[in-house]
Amino acid sequence: MSQTLQTQSGKQLWVLVSSLKENTKQEDLDRIIPPVSNLVDEWHSQGKFVWSGPLDNNKSGMAVFEATKEEAHQMLEQNKKVTSDVLDSYLYQWEALPFLSVLN
Repeated sequence: MSQTLQTQSGKQLWVLVSSLKENTKQEDLDRIIPPVSNLVDEWHSQGKFVWSGPLDNNKSGMAVFEATKEEAHQMLEQNKKVTSDVLDSYLYQWEALPFLSVLN
């Protein structure tokens, strides 16, 4: 039986996984860096955290953040708005990714 991991604030942990689309060029990545940085800065300015970084394959990355379901979906949509032509992005609840359960 699985329970949803909730933080003290009643929010949940979410994972945003992104991977490069085929034929992505360095210019494409350079173009999306500023708006993605702004999105993370905006999130931080509201007192929220985001831990993010690339994965070892150099083609994908992951961000972990705390949010309500609505906030998480807003984050996904804002992310897709600025990256959808370069990245495929997917949102998961923390427990939905079995390999993360060892970190609990």
